[in-house]
Amino acid sequence: MTTKWQVYAVKYAERNTRTRKDSFIFDDHPAAQHGMDYFVWLLTDGTRNILVDTGYDEAEGQRRARPILRDPAQALAALDVNPLLIDTVIVTHLHYDHAGGLDRYPNAKFHLQEVEMGFATGPCMCDPTLQMPYTADHVCEMVRHVFAGRVVFYKGDGEVAPGVTVHRIGGHSRGLQAVRVETENGPLCLASDAAHYYENFQERKPFPIVVDMEDMVQGFDKIQALAGGSASRVIPGHDPLVTDRFDEFGESGYVWRLDRLKA
Repeated sequence: MTTKWQVYAVKYAERNTRTRKDSFIFDDHPAAQHGMDYFVWLLTDGTRNILVDTGYDEAEGQRRARPILRDPAQALAALDVNPLLIDTVIVTHLHYDHAGGLDRYPNAKFHLQEVEMGFATGPCMCDPTLQMPYTADHVCEMVRHVFAGRVVFYKGDGEVAPGVTVHRIGGHSRGLQAVRVETENGPLCLASDAAHYYENFQERKPFPIVVDMEDMVQGFDKIQALAGGSASRVIPGHDPLVTDRFDEFGESGYVWRLDRLKA
């Protein structure tokens, strides 16, 4: 029997000074305000915990003038999860807001697409535009984890645990991967930045930070297929609507349960 997982979104930052031109290449109202939320995601089967992405810390927030609301690792306490006990972290890609704070999980192995590691350490990083979403210290830390035997690489699709698989999407970054999770209510797809917002994939409006437009657009179909064809079971990486469409968990005010729709 396939393991069924509960899935939680943990919000650690927000940025409300953005406009729609920051979110969509083609838009009729580019100057309209358009906020962005920042999450990490926790999967649990009641025994094992898997973290998807690690967010970024206060120092990174100050450097980029994008302050955090709370430290992502410390925020896991709202789910009674100790970062020291997490043994598996899926890193969807190495952009600063998904791969900072790797040192907070000293007992974890990191699951990453091989092509993403090559992209983040290769000649494309000589270009300031392609380099911008990456932080050198984060990438170097992942390299150290490679040398320590703490990185599991994938070439496309792969199983991380029973009921949890990763799938290379690309587009936004060369090795961006989405995560498919089996739940009691069917398969759920953590799209990460394959779709920052519902509108990206539902209206087929690409996000402006893109390495390969063809991969990004084809990815809109892939993430919905991974969710069993249901758009409601695709979880965008940064959409504030997630906090409206799902029930809050507990009393922290920053955790939402994603494996069932709002009651």
